[in-house]
Amino acid sequence: MTAHHILAIDQGTTSSRALVFDARMHVVSTAQEEFKQHFPQSGWVEHDPQDLWRSTLSTCRAALEKASLAATGIAAIGITNQRETTVVWDTETGEPLGRAIVWQDRRTAAMCQTLRDAGHGDLITAQTGLLLDPYFSGTKLKWILDQHEGARDRARAGTLKFGTVDSFLIWHLTGGCAHVTDATNAARTMLYDIHRGEWSAQICEALDIPMDMLPVVKDCAADFGTTDAAHFGAPIPILGVAGDQQAATVGQACFKPGMVKSTYGTGCFALLNTGDTPVASQNRLLTTIAYQLDGKPTYALEGSIFVAGAVVQWLRDGLGIINDAAQTHALAQQADAAQEVILVPAFVGLGAPYWNPDCRGAIYGLTRAAGPAEMARAALESVGFQTRDLLEAMRADWDDGGAAPTLRVDGGMAASDWTMQFLSDIINAPVDRPKGLEATALGAAWLAGMRAGIYPDMAGFTDNWAVEQTFTPLMDETTRSARYGAWGRAVRATLSV
Repeated sequence: MTAHHILAIDQGTTSSRALVFDARMHVVSTAQEEFKQHFPQSGWVEHDPQDLWRSTLSTCRAALEKASLAATGIAAIGITNQRETTVVWDTETGEPLGRAIVWQDRRTAAMCQTLRDAGHGDLITAQTGLLLDPYFSGTKLKWILDQHEGARDRARAGTLKFGTVDSFLIWHLTGGCAHVTDATNAARTMLYDIHRGEWSAQICEALDIPMDMLPVVKDCAADFGTTDAAHFGAPIPILGVAGDQQAATVGQACFKPGMVKSTYGTGCFALLNTGDTPVASQNRLLTTIAYQLDGKPTYALEGSIFVAGAVVQWLRDGLGIINDAAQTHALAQQADAAQEVILVPAFVGLGAPYWNPDCRGAIYGLTRAAGPAEMARAALESVGFQTRDLLEAMRADWDDGGAAPTLRVDGGMAASDWTMQFLSDIINAPVDRPKGLEATALGAAWLAGMRAGIYPDMAGFTDNWAVEQTFTPLMDETTRSARYGAWGRAVRATLSV
């Protein structure tokens, strides 16, 4: 039987998903499974790596069953994953060396300051395009090695391996035959020289990380190995890998310099394509790899917001004022316009362009009249305000003299008309929502399908992209300036505590 389908794995921060795409890049079936979040201390966020593996395997099997497909009907697998989350495992047993440290985790803030004081910050930024921050994998890996006696010796002996989630999944999927990653995930470790396209011996030495434990780095569309036949009944080649935000950039067809996408999941991440030129940010944005094909990296400026969809989870699980996310938008519509409540959701610090791991969330403007509706509105508005912070910084770093570019959006929150209209209003630019919001999984699927020869090339994929709705600014400039000014004052007050 000729295989015309692609299986996309989307391993996220709160759930694992699997999607089957047909030859026209349409979703045939999906399966999703949430897993437990661990918060052992304030600012610490962990996952059980075995939960990530088990939920990935079970959702893949469920998606195939829903699509009435055997493994022989799948031409290739594409993988996209939560980035920076750090896993170390024993190659002889497959067992992880403790829990995975999640990208949101801030436990290495003091370590980062020590490294900064020792003069390593400039080296790290120059080679990796990143800031020396707990967000990235490098100091998480150092912390794990520091906690386990003899771990570095085991790593040098080849029995301990490091990987971001993609590497961990591929190792298990291939039965331990492949220890690999792609350039976009490598670029988020704070260990990878994005200019030379190789692991940095200098940074690894500074962090005392044995290079023997690092995976082989490949293009985003490449041969990452073949699944063990025991998993799905027949072997399937893994031909596409990209970190979730880069996969969304691909899925949104942001292939031209100047194009911008923003994905609204647990966090919010905006990427601006800068072409073959890595732009050094003067506004505390990150320089990263958007994607790499045929050995050639395409670079991007990235702004990272740690809390976007997570603020809605907080309304549900922390405050208990909603039962599901859809209620948030209805509540926001009911909010009293006279109540100007501002929520700064710095639950795990603030990301770009502030990069403060120590500040915590705050609410401003509360009155006796403020209630659940006003809190819901403030939560959704915080995402728009933070996005504008990112775009302002991007415009300062990348100014082509033209009007503000259209922002392409995806992710769960992009489904809310209310949220997207406020976003357009506050950034004063059009917001394009595509017909399919599965941009992240689609990006991974296209990388694998293009490599397998069943999907079109980049030009053909671009022609296939279509907008579902464009939101244009309706807010007057006086109101926009006043609202954004109030946000700025709230952030400054939060940072000063």
